Amino acid sequence: MSQCQRQCDWDEAEVCRVCGIDYSPPKALRPFHLAFPVDDIDAAYDFYVDILGCAPGRKKEESCVFNFHGHQIVTHRVSEMPSILTNPVDGKTVPAMHFGLVLEWDDWHMMKAKFESMGLEFVLGPYLRYEGQPGAQATMFIQDPAGNHLEFKSFKDESGIFDSKWK
Repeated sequence: MSQCQRQCDWDEAEVCRVCGIDYSPPKALRPFHLAFPVDDIDAAYDFYVDILGCAPGRKKEESCVFNFHGHQIVTHRVSEMPSILTNPVDGKTVPAMHFGLVLEWDDWHMMKAKFESMGLEFVLGPYLRYEGQPGAQATMFIQDPAGNHLEFKSFKDESGIFDSKWK
């Protein structure tokens, strides 16, 4: 069989008849996996279950798995937490290493209200970043007991999530 050299001839299943490359649309989104350090597994467990509402998975002395809104996050116990650097974003100091969720607009406001009612301390926000610009987004940062930063954000115009035109 000769190689097509990327001059593909697709069949009805969008697979090249010559080289076999599958050009069909992506399959259903699968959960992402994120592992990160904590210095106290029990404190992390309480935070991710009681504060964030994650369903717990397996828990061991050195790690714990959580269902983070359909995604698998795993805490790994370390003896010392790494330092977190910051970066200026929209006039604010943002933790450069963080993870989080992009929520629906109403869900973001419900989570904000939940955090406020719990007396949870915000590292940053809640506020509207890039207000009046393309890519405007509601955002807030919190911290887990080990110092890991989590960002929860929402876009009124969801086309801004991956928009490459705004700066």
